[in-house]
Amino acid sequence: MEGNEQRKITIGHLYPDLLNLYGDRGNIACLMQRCKWRGIEAETIEFELNDEIDFTKLDIVLLGGGSDREQMIVCQKLKSIQKDFKDYVEDGGVVIAVCGGYQLLGKYYRTEDGIIEGLDLVDLYTEQEEGRLIDNIVLKSDLFDLPVVGFENHGGRTYINGNKPFGKVLYGSGNDGKSGYEGVVYKNVIGTYLHGPLLPKNPQVSDYLIARALERKYGDDSLIPLDDSQEISANQYIYDRFVRKADADS
Repeated sequence: MEGNEQRKITIGHLYPDLLNLYGDRGNIACLMQRCKWRGIEAETIEFELNDEIDFTKLDIVLLGGGSDREQMIVCQKLKSIQKDFKDYVEDGGVVIAVCGGYQLLGKYYRTEDGIIEGLDLVDLYTEQEEGRLIDNIVLKSDLFDLPVVGFENHGGRTYINGNKPFGKVLYGSGNDGKSGYEGVVYKNVIGTYLHGPLLPKNPQVSDYLIARALERKYGDDSLIPLDDSQEISANQYIYDRFVRKADADS
């Protein structure tokens, strides 16, 4: 493939009117800008609850976070798109699912008000348990050189049934507060509780999603390097503030 100008990424943002609790539009803005800086054309399509979704025209899908009530509303719609979404995932479609969206990837989320049925795209499930897991969080992921940093705030405990986690928890609680792991990686799907939003703090994660989408669409995952010095400094500050300080205090 000659020239980034010949490549285009189309991002589908699912139900931002309901699932945008944790700054998910910041994730969209980051993906768009990092494409444009490289001369890669980028487009975002926002889908509301009653819109038809053609997954064959999408390169990255964002499923954001929402309250339990909003997830319950969305889960009714998800039943009608489950097969097409599943086909997209199994064909290597790129997905970033955050917090409530992460929970919706699985079989179900059991809450005190009932069971929220998931998309069953990944073999995982979530159980609401006493207390919320709220704090800054830092991960070591096999996918990246830099740590992955963010913020978590969830009452659900997610169990990933032997799937690959997104990362090992260096600071924070992660999926369930016990396993020492956070998130899930399945094919080109990343599910995670990290928000705030996630991608502006973690340029390597953003570029990973873009590269996987380009590889699937064009067979060419090359990306022109960007000056990420500010992002890396912010990332390092969070790592030093929480991981190294915790190590020094222990």
